[in-house]
Amino acid sequence: MQALLNDRQTICALATSAGGALGVIRVSGSDAIDIVDRAFIAPKEKKLHTLPAQTVQYGHIVDENGQTIDEVLATCFRAPHSYTGENSVEISCHGSTYILHEVLKLLVRLGCRQAQPGEFTQRAFLNGKMDLSQAEAVADLISATTKASAQLALGQLRGHFSGELSELRDKLLHITSLIELELDFSDQDVTFADRHELQTLAEEIRCKIASLAKSFETGRAIKAGISVAIVGKTNVGKSTLLNRLLKEERAIVSDIHGTTRDVIEDTININGINFRFIDTAGIRKTNDEIESLGIERTYQKLSEAAIVLWVIDKIPAQKEIEDMNAYTSGKRLIVVSNKTDEQAFAFPGFYWEEQPSFVSVSAKFDTNIDTLETCIYNAANIPEIHENDVVVTNVRHYEALTHALASIQRVLDGIALDLSGDLLSEDLRQCLHFLAEITGGSITSNEVLCNIFKHFCIGK
Repeated sequence: MQALLNDRQTICALATSAGGALGVIRVSGSDAIDIVDRAFIAPKEKKLHTLPAQTVQYGHIVDENGQTIDEVLATCFRAPHSYTGENSVEISCHGSTYILHEVLKLLVRLGCRQAQPGEFTQRAFLNGKMDLSQAEAVADLISATTKASAQLALGQLRGHFSGELSELRDKLLHITSLIELELDFSDQDVTFADRHELQTLAEEIRCKIASLAKSFETGRAIKAGISVAIVGKTNVGKSTLLNRLLKEERAIVSDIHGTTRDVIEDTININGINFRFIDTAGIRKTNDEIESLGIERTYQKLSEAAIVLWVIDKIPAQKEIEDMNAYTSGKRLIVVSNKTDEQAFAFPGFYWEEQPSFVSVSAKFDTNIDTLETCIYNAANIPEIHENDVVVTNVRHYEALTHALASIQRVLDGIALDLSGDLLSEDLRQCLHFLAEITGGSITSNEVLCNIFKHFCIGK
């Protein structure tokens, strides 16, 4: 992958899934238009290189022997006004797997190279069409499964996150300039940087970076989904409840105790947010080795979950309540009283570390399931996301922000201790460096770039 960073050969790739009604093949590079021209026959012998940019032309793709492969539409983009910043052609043809592969093989024979995953977006970054955070947003947008995750990716792609970082960079450069001016004229006892002004600016920067870093918790939940563990004794209706929530028969339901012996996971969308539900083995004492392993996994998944549904069908013992209170410390607990069609009971009073929500349902008869869904969504405490909101979703960005936050905090500490300008300047440079890493402004290692783009799909 590293060798590709300096490889400017014209590339081609299928940009759509094979087997559909239509397929799109992308070609990018300095020779893209000329190469496609050699295989493209248009009415009145029109050539692509003679057409204006952003022009769509009908014609046929023919092989070296003059045999027609398919009738197509070819769209030309001239550098630098293309996705990659290079000459590009998009060939729209029929989605037949055979046709698409024949066109690709022909392009390779004419001088193209098959593109690697993410190489088109990589070239867009290297050619200055987007910064690194925007490039990563392309992959996030492609993989988005909810409205919220798509909005965040689209906002990042449009440069909202980059804009926030640019403002921070300008403020940091202002502080750095003032301090370094002082250092240049240190022998003349000239003061350019008022310490109170520096402190105010540095604190403003610190608050903004801290806010961006804090948003990662929300961003991660939106992007990856929120884990919800369904726990309780055997035969209380956990699997039936999961099936109701998923609206399909996903888990095996039986009156036999210990039917669910392994963890069952699936995802549903509630109000635009993905929730990953985990049906666990029923908690009870057992001599069955396999069931015991399942119960062990139950406790593991309970510790990993953000939200816990504790399903009960009768008043739990005091010890059970105490154990659940301890196991769910720092999590959102929802006590689900199931089988309300059979009996109703009041939950005993108890001091909880964090007060849980209580919902009565009948999973068997689909009673109050919508109320439970609302309760689960509210427990996630996800703020309403708008298109222009900046929420960090990328671990790499979060790590860089964390380092930048530590650097600007050292600046504030240094100002409070009245440290010399050269020491403050070094920490300011560090802060600038970590912020620049997010957009790719100061990246010198090819390893980082290769690691990012290798996770893209082919054709992007």
